[in-house]
Amino acid sequence: MKNKTVAAWLSFLGGPLGLHRFYLRGMGDWLGWMLPIPTALGVYGIERVRMYGVDDGLSWVLIPLLGFTIAGCALMAIVYGLMTPEKWNSRFNASAPADAEPGRTNWFTIGAVVLALFFGSTILMASIVFSFQRYFEHQIEEGRKISQ
Repeated sequence: MKNKTVAAWLSFLGGPLGLHRFYLRGMGDWLGWMLPIPTALGVYGIERVRMYGVDDGLSWVLIPLLGFTIAGCALMAIVYGLMTPEKWNSRFNASAPADAEPGRTNWFTIGAVVLALFFGSTILMASIVFSFQRYFEHQIEEGRKISQ
């Protein structure tokens, strides 16, 4: 039986690696295998900033991929945590009664939802701000080059 609390925590903590997808759908889930790709590209973007500085154009494209992946997985943790027991059990525990224990919400589930909301929204906003800041700074630099 798939536990809602475990799925919410896996989505929050290990979502960018696809752990929640593997837990809920098994090792054959193609999206679970695809999630590490934007995560790795975002980490590569961070490494490019360390190597080439903040003016590296490719890094400001790659870094938000990591942020958006983390934010999306945090959103999934919220969705899982707030799902009704009936809906959870019908989707992931089809042979169990509608109000079975694995689909119930407890304080650990709420903790995952609260932390996912806090960190997910923070990382999403930071990713958007970083991306726009780099884009507009690049536009200003291009404008200076043209005017000279």
